[in-house]
Amino acid sequence: PAGDAAKGYTAITTQASGNTYPVVQEIVKTVYGAGKGNLEDKSRIGSVYHNLGIVNGILNVEAIRIAQEKFGHRTLTGDEVRWGFEHLKLDPAKVEALGAKDLFHSINVSWDNHEGEGYVTFQQWDGKKWNVVSDWIAPNWALLRPIIEKSAEAYAAEKGIKPRTAADAEAVAATN
Repeated sequence: PAGDAAKGYTAITTQASGNTYPVVQEIVKTVYGAGKGNLEDKSRIGSVYHNLGIVNGILNVEAIRIAQEKFGHRTLTGDEVRWGFEHLKLDPAKVEALGAKDLFHSINVSWDNHEGEGYVTFQQWDGKKWNVVSDWIAPNWALLRPIIEKSAEAYAAEKGIKPRTAADAEAVAATN
């Protein structure tokens, strides 16, 4: 952060910054409290990038958990992990149970929508820290999805890529 020079700057984000979320507090207590953390600058705990890592960790663990429930508690293949991600559904109650309420919004991923629901929020720099200044905002999928589809189709045609289908996405589940 640029300190006072950036005061008032507003940014869009998929996860909020801050260290007051229960999952962040648990990491501080369990990991750093036990002297096991390797973050040299502890003031970075709760930063945008630190919290992005926490959210990514949650999504990875939950996707693997879902895949292991389907394919067994063993080492998974890449296709099986992808299947887990493509069935990742974290509703608000689950996000709260994970200690991440308001850190990120619910997410509902599918084989043809890897963004989930696409919620974002805005945060503003006050010279010392980021502050969330909006509710969670859903994208206008009626406007965006056709643009995404058209771009994806053009890219696939240009690169000679066969687009996946629902059957392709579920094929891994049928073979296991």
